[in-house]
Amino acid sequence: MQIKPIPARAAPVRLQTDRLSDLLAANLAQQIEHDVLRPGDRLPTEQQLALAHGVSRTVVREAVHQLKSRGLLRSRQGSGVFVDANALHHSLAFDPAVLESMAAVVQVVELRRVLEGEIAALAASRATRSQISALRRALAAIDAASRAGRDGLDEDLAFHRAIAEATGNPHFTRLLGFLEQYLREAMRVTRANEARRADFMQQVRAEHRAIVDAIAAHDVPAARRCAVRHLVRGERRLHQGGVIAAPAPSRARAAKPRRAHGAAA
Repeated sequence: MQIKPIPARAAPVRLQTDRLSDLLAANLAQQIEHDVLRPGDRLPTEQQLALAHGVSRTVVREAVHQLKSRGLLRSRQGSGVFVDANALHHSLAFDPAVLESMAAVVQVVELRRVLEGEIAALAASRATRSQISALRRALAAIDAASRAGRDGLDEDLAFHRAIAEATGNPHFTRLLGFLEQYLREAMRVTRANEARRADFMQQVRAEHRAIVDAIAAHDVPAARRCAVRHLVRGERRLHQGGVIAAPAPSRARAAKPRRAHGAAA
């Protein structure tokens, strides 16, 4: 097979901000989307990309790994990295700047609330005994991380992956695995906020246990309710911790109730 060189249709963008791997991945994905990089094209070498964009080879490797996980790039043994033949069937992707504000963190919490409530409900209807044991081990790992003075982020992510695995549907596990690059930063904020107060940590542990207990009892409505409640209360803890401003009350809630005519004072 003849290797097609990448046409020089646009000058590479030099990256100067944080999360360089995300930005480089977004830049390369945009080139694929706009047909600057076409299916079958071979990517420049790591060194060439690093020099062109002003980043390290480690950044390049991380960016390429992201695009491989999204099905946009594929390695060929001994030949290099190529744009996948199906790359134009676009994968789910978010702007890498998605978490540059606290408001965006709340948006990710909302996304998790929609997803994880239903994932927990399915897990409650399908979880096997071994999967329930795995959930309890995941809970113990979070507690052990906290006792060791770590933020417990990786263990928390593993706990939610274990719930997804308990659905028996591998697509949920893959979806959460993909979303972790965005969930991780939002969860880091919430974990850091919760670690500042013992009462917050106790609430989180109780909420996690309630989710597992509902799944273990195969109580579908309770599992959904507990998972959603955990995320709603997580957002509330961000308000209470002063990390984000509390939402303004709606006009309906803010309005003073009107007393019916003739009602007693």
